[in-house]
Amino acid sequence: MSKTVLCYGDSNTWGAATVPRPDDRYAPDERWPGVLRAALGSGWLVIEEGLNGRTTVNDDPVEGAEKNGSTYLGTCLQSHKPLDVVVIMLGTNDLKARFNKSPWEIAQGMGVLVDMVKTAGIGRGGGVPRILVVSPAPTLDEIPNHAEMFEGAQPKSKLLAGAYKTLAEERGVEFFDAGSVIRSSTFDGFHLDPDAHAALGKAVAAEVEKA
Repeated sequence: MSKTVLCYGDSNTWGAATVPRPDDRYAPDERWPGVLRAALGSGWLVIEEGLNGRTTVNDDPVEGAEKNGSTYLGTCLQSHKPLDVVVIMLGTNDLKARFNKSPWEIAQGMGVLVDMVKTAGIGRGGGVPRILVVSPAPTLDEIPNHAEMFEGAQPKSKLLAGAYKTLAEERGVEFFDAGSVIRSSTFDGFHLDPDAHAALGKAVAAEVEKA
């Protein structure tokens, strides 16, 4: 029986490309969930659930209410159950100036999502799947073309890993700091280059295989 891992995230899970690609999206085997799939092997089913602009728990007044990660998560979990592992990597879009959120507040939003997974009964036999909280790589000082949108984001982004680690410890779930193995692209300051996707996919695979 194969095991199933759900990757729930934003444009960096969807695969928004920083180099020329059809539809401005990396190919399935280039995106970090695809790299994860290859690393885990045939015994695993990896489900990609990435959405450009997705936040943890906020409707976006500019990009739309559907960007709220908590609105769709419940349906997503029920649609793909049973799940063995749920990986959540969100928070970059919460750094946008229009949300005016602190790292602690962003982590609390992640906590809402973690609690939703824990109480959804979507693990094997209606239990709780393993939950891996991933803090995104910090944004860069220079964010070409989006400087105003992400004004003040960079120092906050550096604090997300610590806030997420504390949150994960409080909730009794697993944690991984993406910034420990990758950095954001100089192309725009917050998306990922192909080599970062490759490194992240392999690192997440190592975390999943720990158990």
